[in-house]
Amino acid sequence: MSKIKKIGIGIFLSVSVLVSIGFQSNFFEIAKQIDIYTTLFKELNMYYIDEVNPAKLTNNAINYMLKNLDPYTRYYDEQGVEGARIQQAGEYGGIGIITNYKNKTLVIREIFKNSPAEKSGIKTGDKILRINDVIVKDFEGKGISTLLNGLPKTNVKLQIERQNKKIELEIIRKKIEINPVPYYTMLAAEVGYISFTKFNEKAASEVKKAFLELKEEGMKKLIIDVRNNPGGLLMEAVKITNFFIPKDKIVVTTKAKIDKWSDTFKTRNEPLDLEIPITILVNNRSASASEILAGSLQDYDRAVIVGERSFGKGLVQRYRELSYGTQMKITISKYYTPSGRCIQELDYTNRDDKGNIPKFSDAGREMYKTAIGRIVYGGGGISPDIKIKKPITTKTTEELLQSEAFFNFVTNYFYENKSIAAPSKFKLNKGIFNSLKVYLTKNNKAFETKTEVEFKKAKQKAVSENLNGNLDKIYTELLKNIQLEKLKELDKNKEEILHKLTEEIVKRYYYDEGVYMQKSVFDSTIKEAVSILNNLDKYNSILKK
Repeated sequence: MSKIKKIGIGIFLSVSVLVSIGFQSNFFEIAKQIDIYTTLFKELNMYYIDEVNPAKLTNNAINYMLKNLDPYTRYYDEQGVEGARIQQAGEYGGIGIITNYKNKTLVIREIFKNSPAEKSGIKTGDKILRINDVIVKDFEGKGISTLLNGLPKTNVKLQIERQNKKIELEIIRKKIEINPVPYYTMLAAEVGYISFTKFNEKAASEVKKAFLELKEEGMKKLIIDVRNNPGGLLMEAVKITNFFIPKDKIVVTTKAKIDKWSDTFKTRNEPLDLEIPITILVNNRSASASEILAGSLQDYDRAVIVGERSFGKGLVQRYRELSYGTQMKITISKYYTPSGRCIQELDYTNRDDKGNIPKFSDAGREMYKTAIGRIVYGGGGISPDIKIKKPITTKTTEELLQSEAFFNFVTNYFYENKSIAAPSKFKLNKGIFNSLKVYLTKNNKAFETKTEVEFKKAKQKAVSENLNGNLDKIYTELLKNIQLEKLKELDKNKEEILHKLTEEIVKRYYYDEGVYMQKSVFDSTIKEAVSILNNLDKYNSILKK
């Protein structure tokens, strides 16, 4: 045996031993931690002074562990698995509502058009008190809403509360289909518009259907609106991109720790249209598959991107089945657009000691080139070709839009106004912003900022330590000033709040379809997109190097 061959065999054996030792070391560490947890869990169950709930303890432990990785890696118990399946499939057996369960109260947040819930007279804002024989306030856990679902043609009995009155209902479930394209229309003689809200299993087929119908109506230019679209199934993004670029083109590449989960996704079919001018609308809530669609068409110089910088979710998840009917959605890879850029914004791996998450864009955004050589950037989302400027959304505004006070204000408006104008003609009166602020003043508990919550905690701490002797008057005055400043802060985002208020009010009367119908007439970003498409010299100049 030659000396070189002996050296080669020696290196191979050394590497193999090192890999084996590394694998055994990792396996031992995993086994060790599992054994520690099992031993601790057994001791708690046997000796803790009060009865413990093993399932609840385990759920809390798992969720806390995963929370420290990223917001997308999640554990689903038996009830959660069904909810995850519905999100992917876009259909289920039920009554057609979205609910929110908080403080032992189940509130209806949205009703689907033509659903059993709508036909039975259920309204957004109704509280569900009982589902069949199950009293909601006595239910343990978060899976209460799954009791509303079931096989089509089966009955569910509900007791609801509306405006302090109790109502008994019996509803027949049916197959609920969630259409990811709530509205499409011709905006002008040649400009078609498609609103697009999620990438479920029906996404590509519904976008294709809308596109072909608009073509029959004379469409020669297209707007695709993926603002507020959080993404979904990667393959649906690939299929939709394929409508506008040639066969065998790379749409997205994924890179994982496990080689078999790394992949390159190419277009498989002949396109629908290679020539039609396209604008894609994005904002800071366009994420994941929305960014794959926008990013790939931008990289091929096939569409002009209009709006705000997108969210920046460059991570891919996959569902993994676990024991006893549970499952986990786990981040397995990062995705890269055709030019090679990953648009992930938040660096979850390198949180600091206080839990703050750095941004990749803070270190500078790397430059890439499109097919014809235009400069685009990685990290921090998709940067639009035409930016629509708007004021930065303040923390106070974010908390308002998520608050019970905002939701309840819209509910009150609905009951005070039996009807409103058609979506294409509806505009809020100028005084409603002040009406909202008056309502918030009277219902402050339903809209508390973190500052107010912490300030009240400080007062309670002072009381517990007998340090509140002369604090009451000062505390009341300071709290009042904080609440006044909170309302002033909302003025910075007046237009954004009015836009959101318009959306929520229109949705109560005309559902998602009405929201986009109203936008198609009044929305400034849509108007900008139409202007670009109607000026082909400008459109073509944007897509040139």
